[in-house]
Amino acid sequence: MNKKLKEVALHEKDTGSSEAQIAFLTDKIENLSAHMKKFKKDKHSSVGLLKAVNRRKKLLDYLKKNKSDAYKNILTKLNLRK
Repeated sequence: MNKKLKEVALHEKDTGSSEAQIAFLTDKIENLSAHMKKFKKDKHSSVGLLKAVNRRKKLLDYLKKNKSDAYKNILTKLNLRK
């Protein structure tokens, strides 16, 4: 379990909550962004990056709508801007 996921997970084996999924996607987005800076013509990875960003955006919108305190908490812990 990575550091970001540990910060926001509800319990030790949490992988399904919205908060945990957002942390996982944030880590994936950072890795793919670094990869895309090296390999600009890698179209398959750019599609995966866009899918991950859109999925994280949907999860953040869900949190904002239903659990506003968790939404604010996750923005500060993961250093996301909204």
